[in-house]
Amino acid sequence: MSNDKSTNQKKLLRAVQPNRIIYPILIGAAVVIYMISKEVNQETFSLINFTWYSALWILIAILLMAVRDLGYMARLRILTDHEFSWSKSFRIIMLWEFTSAITPSAIGGTSVAILYLNKEGIKVGRSSAIVMATSFLDELYFILMFPLLVLLLNDEQLFMFDLHQSSIWMESLLLFAIGGYLVKLTYLIVLTYGLFWNPRGLKWLLLWIFKLPILRKWKHGANKAGSDIIESSKQLRQKSFFYWFKAFMATFWSWTARYWVVNVMLLAFWFQGYSFAEHIMIFARQLVMWIMMLISPTPGGSGFSEWVFTKYLGEFLPSAGLAASMALLWRLISYYPYLFIGVYLLPRWIKKHF
Repeated sequence: MSNDKSTNQKKLLRAVQPNRIIYPILIGAAVVIYMISKEVNQETFSLINFTWYSALWILIAILLMAVRDLGYMARLRILTDHEFSWSKSFRIIMLWEFTSAITPSAIGGTSVAILYLNKEGIKVGRSSAIVMATSFLDELYFILMFPLLVLLLNDEQLFMFDLHQSSIWMESLLLFAIGGYLVKLTYLIVLTYGLFWNPRGLKWLLLWIFKLPILRKWKHGANKAGSDIIESSKQLRQKSFFYWFKAFMATFWSWTARYWVVNVMLLAFWFQGYSFAEHIMIFARQLVMWIMMLISPTPGGSGFSEWVFTKYLGEFLPSAGLAASMALLWRLISYYPYLFIGVYLLPRWIKKHF
């Protein structure tokens, strides 16, 4: 038995070995350094006016990330019928975000999240149902917000990061956004069908997930897990409208807080401020950015995220050099902390549960 535990521990450690953490940092840093070396000059620094007012807005940006995590923790407590404490929910969310940060955006940390929940005392089948419910709620947020913002805003401004550049950029951005949206919409339809109409189809998906190397050890027990999923799906279908409303509001709270981080960061350095319409446009472009990040093959979208930030949000900044600098600050606030928190938490979590 101890040998099995040791083998499981080694498998999980291999999945999150240090080079998985180093790669996204190196990729993102390389892209930012290249952009800064190309765009930053003496005039760029003259545009920066850092004061205590700036520090306050940066602090608010960090607090918004905390609000975002609190929303995820609240959602997890709702979906587990408050079986998880706040401290346990914090631990799971941080590990989940860490896994997402070291895997390509299209993959995320969903498969390993099932293992995290299971080791914290939730049956495998119910863990799968909870993870699928979180995916359902996340995708529902994007599916509802994207067309709403497109209807409210000028589509030329929304999909064009520089009105003076060739229209080919706008066309490419539009194609990326529509492609990503269709992927998310298809996934949401399949997930909804599996959770609420055909749980046996979801069982098949679980069997496919457990073919991954890190989870292959448990693939022989996937049949029983599939039965648990069917039972859990029955439970989810029986949940009240208020239950789903609370879970969705926690999701809405989380994603909205995350998108407002960039709006607040911009206020930290440009005191003339932005109009309400500009703030909504900045918010909307971030949502489009996250949809486009689905195509990024790099861990956590490293490199691609920084590049898209400078091109897509640079219009709201005085210079391209400042856009590159802000891209770095944005990732320092919204991405890198999860890497370091995960490095600290994961070995202790493995030691406790294996």
